[in-house]
Amino acid sequence: MSETTAKQGHPKGLWVLFGTEMWERFNFYGMRAILTLFMVNSLLIKEADAAIIYGGFLALCYLTPLLGGFISDKYIGNRYSIMLGGTLMAVGQFLLFISASTFDSSIDSSKMFMWIALFIIIFGNGFFKPNISSMVGSLYPKQDKDKLDSAFTIFYMGINIGAFLGQFICPYVGDVKDATTGVRDIFAFKWGFLAASIAMIIGTVTFFILKNKYVVTPEGRPIGGLPKNNVNDDFEEGEAQTAKFSGKAIGIAFGIFAALFFVFRYLLVGEFGFSSVEMGQLIKGIIYPFIYSAGIALAYLILSSAENKVERQRIWVIYIVSFFIIFFWAAFEQAGSSLTFIADNQTDRNIFGWNMPPSMVQIFNGIFVVMMALPFSLLWDKLRAQGKEPVSPLKQAIGLALIALSYFIIAHNVKDLGNSGLLAIKWLMLLYFIQTMGELCLSPIGLSLVGKLAPKRFASLLYGVFFISNAAGYALAGSLGAIIPATGDKFQKAEKLGVNLQDVLDKKVTLTAEQIALFEKEQIPVANTSFAGFEIHNLYEFFMVFVVLCGIAAIILALLSPRLKKMMHGIK
Repeated sequence: MSETTAKQGHPKGLWVLFGTEMWERFNFYGMRAILTLFMVNSLLIKEADAAIIYGGFLALCYLTPLLGGFISDKYIGNRYSIMLGGTLMAVGQFLLFISASTFDSSIDSSKMFMWIALFIIIFGNGFFKPNISSMVGSLYPKQDKDKLDSAFTIFYMGINIGAFLGQFICPYVGDVKDATTGVRDIFAFKWGFLAASIAMIIGTVTFFILKNKYVVTPEGRPIGGLPKNNVNDDFEEGEAQTAKFSGKAIGIAFGIFAALFFVFRYLLVGEFGFSSVEMGQLIKGIIYPFIYSAGIALAYLILSSAENKVERQRIWVIYIVSFFIIFFWAAFEQAGSSLTFIADNQTDRNIFGWNMPPSMVQIFNGIFVVMMALPFSLLWDKLRAQGKEPVSPLKQAIGLALIALSYFIIAHNVKDLGNSGLLAIKWLMLLYFIQTMGELCLSPIGLSLVGKLAPKRFASLLYGVFFISNAAGYALAGSLGAIIPATGDKFQKAEKLGVNLQDVLDKKVTLTAEQIALFEKEQIPVANTSFAGFEIHNLYEFFMVFVVLCGIAAIILALLSPRLKKMMHGIK
């Protein structure tokens, strides 16, 4: 197929990958919407621990793409990785269905099924996610790489159509409350997990049926087959076609990882050893340090294999941008933890007489992406045609600034709520609208940037590197979500126990041992949370943490953008 033909439009394979990713995101976001509420209400896990578990789970989901990308590039190729990953995720969701079906008879066995399910989903996502993103980039020959921002924005719309469907259907069938009493049906979560499993089966079967016909190069050759069978005519002139890492580099990278693991562990939990058996501390003290250390060690390993200065500087751009993305995802992924708890406990969710389930409030993100993904794609195309398109790092700085703005607005709307006031749902809708614009400036552009800058011999591995920034962001999201202060329902529960919770938090009242036991049973905090040495007294201070983190990151990345543009060496 000629270059002219290739440039006429997006290949049909994009729509196959669009559909496959749509069903996979239905599965993932649908499960994500109800996961923390299931843990808190059915498995009786504390909210702070649920936030830590949620952050650790998501973080590992975006760390295992490193493994999945490596195995794909080296051994089984994109196609088999996607089918393996989809199958594993479908199995994992079904095990969550079993977990949500058995907790009333044995909560311990139900928790065991949940841990096994999350473990399987983590590895399934690791095989699926980097490989489908890599295949989108592979659909376009060298002369068409300038269309990748548009292609990944369209692909991102597929992600969010799936997210919309999952965040509507899974909460609709799984997060059910009695219309009269408002009491949650804790046995309904299983139907949400079952719907997620079915969606993943549909996505995997769709890809299996259509991949050979449509997921091909412009010349008709299959994309993403076994590495040894790939025809490598899309490499840069003189570029090596296989990834090679020396034994010395691997050894040094492992040493860096081991040293940093214990440094991060000490910073996070205050110890080098492993004395704690409490789940939240185990996740913070093992999974989080593993993620942070792996990202830095991998940076050394990949950079050590760079063949020249241009390649090395382009890889550096991927890493620098990935670092700033951490702060975006730390703020954005409050959706599944702290923002869901706020929607559940201190938000008026009435919309035209219908009381929206709290886990469904996240759906607005998916709705807004579906609405705005195509306009954003057209906007980048139009600006590029006029020579005014911002460089990719600057687009991502804009995304960070927008998420800081969203939290600044909601912070001022919760400032005067007090302990009993309810936040109008319109403010959460506005938050998700602004964050969606930020997301469209950042996430698909980041995927596109990796597709443009990554040496082809380890493209999937560098997509894994990009996703490790998501992993680090989600780990940070878990830690930040756990510092959410007491919300309205906690004050009401304390009042029923005859205690003024505000007096307890202000240290004006000392609880008896019996009262402390009752507070723990009802998941009522007995002290304010803190961040970086600062005590968090209310939701205003909680939200301002995200304003400061993302605002500073946005400014620094914007200032670095001209330098990063030079390091990209002509890549736009």
